[in-house]
Amino acid sequence: MTDLTSASIPAAHPAPRKSSLLTQSALVKKRNAAEARFKYYGIAAITISLSVLAIMLWTIFSDGLSAFKQATFTFPVTLDAERLDPKGNRDRAEMMKVTTIGYTSLLNEQLVGYLDARGISTEGVDDREIGAFISRDTPARLRNLVLDNPGILGQTIEFNGYATGRIDGYLKGRVTRDSAELDTNISVAQLDLADRMVDEGMLSASFNWGFLTNPDASDQRPEASGLGVALIGSAYMMLLVAIMVLPLGVAASIYLEEFAPKNRWTDLIEVNISNLAAVPSIVYGILGLAIFINFAKVPQSSPMVGALVLTLMTLPTIIIATRAAIRAVPPSIRDAALGVGASKMQTVFHHVLPLAAPGILTGTILGLASALGETAPLLLIGMVAFVANYPAGPLDGGMLDPATALPVQVYSWASRSDPAFIERSAGAIIVLLAFLVVMNIVAILLRRRFERRW
Repeated sequence: MTDLTSASIPAAHPAPRKSSLLTQSALVKKRNAAEARFKYYGIAAITISLSVLAIMLWTIFSDGLSAFKQATFTFPVTLDAERLDPKGNRDRAEMMKVTTIGYTSLLNEQLVGYLDARGISTEGVDDREIGAFISRDTPARLRNLVLDNPGILGQTIEFNGYATGRIDGYLKGRVTRDSAELDTNISVAQLDLADRMVDEGMLSASFNWGFLTNPDASDQRPEASGLGVALIGSAYMMLLVAIMVLPLGVAASIYLEEFAPKNRWTDLIEVNISNLAAVPSIVYGILGLAIFINFAKVPQSSPMVGALVLTLMTLPTIIIATRAAIRAVPPSIRDAALGVGASKMQTVFHHVLPLAAPGILTGTILGLASALGETAPLLLIGMVAFVANYPAGPLDGGMLDPATALPVQVYSWASRSDPAFIERSAGAIIVLLAFLVVMNIVAILLRRRFERRW
């Protein structure tokens, strides 16, 4: 055989290695290991997130649930007519000259006398320290009761009043004997007396409706502070925001998505809407301060100015959500409507909007829920002010009365030094979370109610 002949014969190829589907190759094993690691990373991320959420909720609820209870004392009070109405003519103007100081001394004397009559030992506690059990809000409540009902003067009534923040904290476990030894506002002897009063049924902790109905209180009366004004202010603002943002947002979305020509101007508008949705909320507060308060002279810290600021902040989000809902309607719906002779307007309002309604409502409610929790823009327009009076009804100018909002009330209480306010701050967060949960549930129900399948 010549060299040419041997060169023309092709070399034999090596036999392919046999493999089985039942046996994993090195490459398959590496790929499966990578997928398993990714799965475990996802599980770990979810576990960490849920753990952090559980810790946060546990902290909030453990600190805030006690705010829904309040220590109160009950004992008979004889309303001395000579002290509370010296002239005896039952004239309200004359009776108002007796200040809360006179009612405070009356309550202190009555409480000391009642303890002696019941045989409750006051060892180690003087009369002034016994009077310190009574909240500074209680004499004012008794005074208002007498002024509204002058006929009860001279009678003995069973009066129920707030205990001070330290006694309230002791019944809830926030104040201990160890902390009382370091606290100038309470003593261990007073805590012993509180225990005896609890045993006699004079002192107890019950559900505190005042936390949901009372206005804010001063630093000297944390036990009397409540969310009443904040709840009304938040309700007014959300009502105004819904009235303003829903028609504006839906109308702008319909025009941009269905009617606006596609040119550089509409592209510029769309880019700016997306940019406005990413602007920090405090910038809207500065804008509201400059335009609505300084220029338009809208009353500061009123629900109206708060609603205007939140409307500007929420509008881009509503437009984006509404456009996404409209865009999700299949083009075949539009083509079919136009094919049977419907006009562009009829197609949009009779076919597209009903099918996009679940997404529009969901986006709107979630946008309002996000606005409800905003604090920074409201701080800049003065809604952090101390407001002790309820705003009037919505038809009586209440939208322009001073008010506050739930997130601002949380901030205000959290910035105060008394532990009772910290407790109420956590309780207000629970109320705010309840509102947000309700709004999200409503969004889910509306989505299921109006959802249509095609």
